[in-house]
Amino acid sequence: MDFCVLQGDIAQQEADTLVNAAGTSLKMGSGVAGTLLDAANGPLERDAVACGPVELGTVVTDAYDLDADYVIHAAAMSHSGPHPIATAKSLREATQNSLETADELGCESLVLPLLGCGSGGFHTNEGASLICDEIWAYEPTTLEHVRVIAYSNRERDIIRQLVSDQQHPETVD
Repeated sequence: MDFCVLQGDIAQQEADTLVNAAGTSLKMGSGVAGTLLDAANGPLERDAVACGPVELGTVVTDAYDLDADYVIHAAAMSHSGPHPIATAKSLREATQNSLETADELGCESLVLPLLGCGSGGFHTNEGASLICDEIWAYEPTTLEHVRVIAYSNRERDIIRQLVSDQQHPETVD
């Protein structure tokens, strides 16, 4: 499975599946969710919320006007308190669930943000490490291309350094 790191807007990516960094309520607000919602030009949030609330896990919806077939809403943050909270366990599970769901859908390509590292409050360095570890450990069925997308140059540089330190092969766009 190819793995690459890039910086940009997830809503502008072309892939079979785009992953939304969701909370357990599946409501779409700001960050990755807001970007996808704005660009989808369809009832993306309504579709997701209709499937929830969920425990930590994934929900699949149509991607509407996004250049993808599906959006996987990876609930990595609990909305049980006043603020969304992501944990190491929830980041690992959300990443693994996203990869497995993409395989179950027969997808060949997936774009994944740094789940839980924004409004979920998880530290970017540690979160990127957990997410990349899950990708490197995953044995795909149909999935051939995984891109981890960083919102900022800083996030991109953190992931690239992690990949370099771990001496994992990857392609950087």
